[in-house]
Amino acid sequence: MARRRRPPRPGALADLAPLRIFTQIVALQASYYGVALVLIVFTTFVAGRHPDAGLLLDWRNLRGDVTTGWTLGLCWMLDSLITVIPILLLIARSKLVPDFALTVHVINLVVTTVYTRSIPTNVYWWGLQIASSALMIALGIWACRWRELKPMAFGGQGSNNKGKGKAPATDDIADGRPPDAEQGEGYEMGGGRGGRGKDGAGSYEMVGMAPREPA
Repeated sequence: MARRRRPPRPGALADLAPLRIFTQIVALQASYYGVALVLIVFTTFVAGRHPDAGLLLDWRNLRGDVTTGWTLGLCWMLDSLITVIPILLLIARSKLVPDFALTVHVINLVVTTVYTRSIPTNVYWWGLQIASSALMIALGIWACRWRELKPMAFGGQGSNNKGKGKAPATDDIADGRPPDAEQGEGYEMGGGRGGRGKDGAGSYEMVGMAPREPA
């Protein structure tokens, strides 16, 4: 007799699926390099130079003693700032942001090492990676927490509240009927702010009373 498979537990198991994590990493890494490519190519054309792959993948171009190095550093920091948007859209969980942000920079280290066939030894490059990781983690956690704590609006209440604020119909006033009588609601009396009576003890309602039977 075949055993019935237990349905997967909702929540953590779905979020930690290997295929989903791999897809998120690939999409985030592609976005990271795509934004960097656009920024570096734009600044290169503005400077009157021809772009090449070394500006994107060679760590030796990130130097603190030349203008090109500072320009590339600014592009990478702007890249980290913009990558917060894909993190918010793809990850959307604040506790997972440090893992994905550090993974992006570790992959960048591996790609740079493979391209140059040497481990980066430039202090400026390592300092830029630390600053870029810190910026991405801090803003990513803040953005995801803002989304997690954002109040959820449920429908069905707005129209009722708006309807209560309308002025009573002219026919009801002429007939001497209290407003909202046809809805079965009590007629609220008492002025003041917040629906309180004049004595501050709260609002009052006039409700119908059943006729008393003769003894």
